[in-house]
Amino acid sequence: MTEEAMEELAAEAIREPCWRGRKVGLSPLDVDDAELIHRWRSDPVAAHEIGIWPQPLSGLRERIERHIDDQDRDDFIVLLPDGTLIGHIALFDQNMAEGTAEVFLMLDPQNRGQGYGTDALNALVDLAFGELPMHRVQAVTHTDNTAALTTLGNAGFVQEGLRRSACLHRGRRYDLAVLSLLRTEWEALARPRSWDL
Repeated sequence: MTEEAMEELAAEAIREPCWRGRKVGLSPLDVDDAELIHRWRSDPVAAHEIGIWPQPLSGLRERIERHIDDQDRDDFIVLLPDGTLIGHIALFDQNMAEGTAEVFLMLDPQNRGQGYGTDALNALVDLAFGELPMHRVQAVTHTDNTAALTTLGNAGFVQEGLRRSACLHRGRRYDLAVLSLLRTEWEALARPRSWDL
């Protein structure tokens, strides 16, 4: 499918957000989003920063089907007010007894650096702490992924440690930064919550 055809398909499938941030909305991930996510994952910058490599579209579609059925994760498409789909965000490895979860975020290359990532992350942690019984939400990223570290910091996440030489990517060992946001830190953030917007 051509890029133009994918954009037309995305435009036809206007989605209503079920959760909002200041600039973006979150809508549940659907299996039909696989082609768009496949394109985003194929971007060399995303592949490097997230530490992924492109996989067959059929494999990604199967993974999304499994994620939709997984009760320990919530996956969303990030969208602009006009309905443009710009990213994928997830709250996964949810442990309700411990009150812990991890976040994942990937944006369309054309929509990076505009504050959408921070806004989507703020909305997701509002869901985690305002609607779910989470006490700690964590994120893990390469220590040289400046964009992700900045976005996480802007959303209130604190770097708590390093997993030294924990990842092999493109023939090189990388340290992984472990960041977290605790419920008390979220409560202290001076910003409107998603339900106030």
